[in-house]
Amino acid sequence: MTPETSTALRRRLVEQLVDEDRLHDHDVRRAADTVPRETFLGRAIYVPSEPPGVTVWTPTRRDDVPAEEWLRLTYQNTTWVTQIDGVLAEDAAGPVSGGTPTSSSTLPGLILWMIEQAGVVRGKRVLIIGAGTGLSTAYVCEIAGADNVTAIETDPAAAERARKALAEAGYAPTLITADGLRGYAEGAPYDVVLAFCSMRHIPYGLLRQIKDGGTLLVTLGGWGFGHGLALLTADDQGGAAGRFLPGYTSFMMARTHDRPPHGPFELLPGEQRPSKIDPNLLDDWSGRFVAQLAAPSAERLGTGYEQILLDVATGSQARTQVAEDSDGWTVIQRGPLKLWNAVEDAVALWQEHGSPHLSEFGMTIAIDAQRVWLGNPDGPSWTLPI
Repeated sequence: MTPETSTALRRRLVEQLVDEDRLHDHDVRRAADTVPRETFLGRAIYVPSEPPGVTVWTPTRRDDVPAEEWLRLTYQNTTWVTQIDGVLAEDAAGPVSGGTPTSSSTLPGLILWMIEQAGVVRGKRVLIIGAGTGLSTAYVCEIAGADNVTAIETDPAAAERARKALAEAGYAPTLITADGLRGYAEGAPYDVVLAFCSMRHIPYGLLRQIKDGGTLLVTLGGWGFGHGLALLTADDQGGAAGRFLPGYTSFMMARTHDRPPHGPFELLPGEQRPSKIDPNLLDDWSGRFVAQLAAPSAERLGTGYEQILLDVATGSQARTQVAEDSDGWTVIQRGPLKLWNAVEDAVALWQEHGSPHLSEFGMTIAIDAQRVWLGNPDGPSWTLPI
């Protein structure tokens, strides 16, 4: 059997994405059919173990895998982690148990779909936040023209790796090693800002770098591990507005917005009462996001009926468990913030409106506040921490 070439595998992936209704625009399809992902995957990736238990990340090097097998792996519509806790896969000494991914090659189908949703076309000036391996930047260069593309990567090792891959593939955008949430004023104003990381809120300095009527596509995230992809249109007042998109999109948190580190903590006694909501609702995609809106400074640590919320600012705690004498659940709270009270109120409100997906939510950014609302801008809303 003749080995399949990179070109053939790319074409097959494009056909798959078209069949899945993920690709429509001719220029985006051309980019998908042109950019060699293997150039950007680099010399190694981390392959995760299967559940259950703590994830073990095993570095898998290209030189140790048959060439055809590596290409098949490359052109799967899959995210491959390339860095754990700041260590690139090619530099890893061995498997890593329980580490945190800090850079990856996002699944091509999602990148290309986001490029379409953001309205990237030839001649538009585009800022990419979170260059990662450089693959998304290469796609955008192919569509908009490299002279119109600026990309920012916060991690120096990942940025250098992406810079080399882009040059090898024949693209020469502006690539900056810096905090992407600050944008890059020297290249502003931009028609489109594409963020391949999550943010707790949208930095105002970044918004001011977008043209009036320009677009920002960003995943709003938080310490409760809720995520929603928002497509916003900038105005001439330094604000923006828009709606969340269908689907289930998540990205790693921007490092300057990530939760602060904390040492071991103890679950302490507190006020105990029946829970008004099923704790399992925090495992629902939209329910988790709503809970995060209600308790934005709380880190979520539990799952299922054993939810744990720890407020990183005050040390307030909330935890749930199955009630001993009924079919319901018990919540135990401690500290100045009644975290579960806020979560209950928000989730109950969401349920009253039919428990909709996040695509029924929107976002308005004004000079004095950033709000996420349900239904329409005059509907129930929550103010983001800024």
